[in-house]
Amino acid sequence: MKATVTPGGGLFGPQSITWRIHTESLGWPAVLRAFQLQALHPRTLRGITQNCLLDDPEVARERLRRQLEFVTVRTFGTHEQAEQAAERVRRVHARLIGLDTDTGTLFRVDDEENLRWVHCVETASHLEIAQRAGVPLTGAEADAYVAEQRRSARLVGLRDVPGDVGELRDHLDGMRPYLSATDEARDALRRSVSPRLSFRLAFLAPPLALGSLPAAGALAFATLPAWAKEMYGCRGNSAAEFAADTALKALRAAAGAMPERLVAPEIRAARGLMRAATEVRGADVAA
Repeated sequence: MKATVTPGGGLFGPQSITWRIHTESLGWPAVLRAFQLQALHPRTLRGITQNCLLDDPEVARERLRRQLEFVTVRTFGTHEQAEQAAERVRRVHARLIGLDTDTGTLFRVDDEENLRWVHCVETASHLEIAQRAGVPLTGAEADAYVAEQRRSARLVGLRDVPGDVGELRDHLDGMRPYLSATDEARDALRRSVSPRLSFRLAFLAPPLALGSLPAAGALAFATLPAWAKEMYGCRGNSAAEFAADTALKALRAAAGAMPERLVAPEIRAARGLMRAATEVRGADVAA
């Protein structure tokens, strides 16, 4: 489904922080970073791997591409498009189950704890990638982005999710005792860091997804919290952090310098509406 961008703005609109971040940020690194964090939750990963052939590079890449498309539709599409896309996701999740191999018990993929973890790491990843790419955001604007993402959470049936950066950080920290870099997580990480990219999917990648190269996985990993890297058995260092920030800023600059005709239609339309909003006296791009 292609997002239809309208002045009404769907869930968010031209004055939202969400539009500002998602018209400037880099989709693939954010999606891959979220996946690398999701993989540390054993049940979340088993729910994915037991229902999706991640060992097939085409299937794994297609899953990530669908996730990026879902983010695009719920961000820039109409209310109806966002609801339709979310209904499809809810329908699929409702019929999927996983086996917890540690306890031998079955669990629903749409378990609330699982959905909340997925929501939180996705929100944190898009915000982190945007900030490190140089998107100018005040503390209040970062809080506003997290609060706005509550609308996204409601689409998949979640109500109790963080409303600001502090609450988001607390939730991630609070989940750490339940996380583990299992063999499955390490395997998922290896696949995300060095995916085999087909010519077909490379050609179909949207223009602003400049991170849709195999190196995007490594770049995403470099932005993980120190505790997540340590779980995976890798200690961070300041040189790697600096290199990641430099690469993200360069990718954002390259995206911003693209001719308009090469920019994805929904991004182009959203930028136009955002410019129009700022030209109105008293308009403020903050939500």
